[in-house]
Amino acid sequence: SCRWCLPAWWSSTAISSSNCSADPLARGTTPEQRARTKALALELAKLAKDYDCSDIRLLDVRDLSEVMDWILVVSGTSDRQMRSVADLMKKHAREQGQSAWQGSRDEHATWIVLDFVDLVVHLFEPNQRAWYDIEGLWGDAEDVELNS
Repeated sequence: SCRWCLPAWWSSTAISSSNCSADPLARGTTPEQRARTKALALELAKLAKDYDCSDIRLLDVRDLSEVMDWILVVSGTSDRQMRSVADLMKKHAREQGQSAWQGSRDEHATWIVLDFVDLVVHLFEPNQRAWYDIEGLWGDAEDVELNS
C-alpha cells in the first residue's frame, strides 16, 4: 500500500523494500495526459458529491510525489454507498479511457483505494479517514478548489 499513501519524504528504502509494484514510468508525462488526469479527478470529485459523499478534497501532489499527481480523498456514509461510488468511479474512468490500474478495500469497506496511476482515490468511512489522516501525510500538498 506504499504507493497509495506515502509522501515523497518517506525513505526510499521503505518504498523499495515493500511489496509495491508501481511503475513510475507509467506516469502520464505529456501535458495532455496530465490535463486528462486532472479532468478525471475533478469529474470523480463531482460524481462523489452527486452521490452524497462528503468532505471531498483533491490534493495536488505533482511537486511532492514521483509516482502520482493527484490524490482524491472522500468520505462516505456506509460501506454500500462507498462500494457503489467506487464502482461508478471505475466505470466513469473506463468510459474516459482511463481504467483503474489497481484497487483495494478493507474487509468492511471502510477504506477503498482506486489507483489510476497519476490519480489515487481514497474513499473512507469518516473514523477510518481520521485514523489514517492521508491529508496530514500530504500536508504540503495544495488543495485544488472544487466547483460546487
